[in-house]
Amino acid sequence: MRASFSLPITATFSGAIAIIAFMFGASAPVRAQTYDPDYPVCAQIYGRSSYYDCRYASLEQCRSLAVTRSTSCVVNPYFAPKKEAAPRRSRRVD
Repeated sequence: MRASFSLPITATFSGAIAIIAFMFGASAPVRAQTYDPDYPVCAQIYGRSSYYDCRYASLEQCRSLAVTRSTSCVVNPYFAPKKEAAPRRSRRVD
């Protein structure tokens, strides 16, 4: 004779929902950052898989390298220019 037991239907249903939610959460794709905030100009490259290549210091540099490809050069909206530290003032007491 086999031993059998039964769980309440709410426990079985909530367990199944938890497992399904975990599976979808664990398998969600990770999005990479589209723009590199270190460079002011990005090349938007078109093709089978379109992407942004952010490694240009100026629009002219991007345009000169983008001549042979199907590319648009755009200003990086997430570029964060490095702020120079303000010069320190010495505190002299006269």
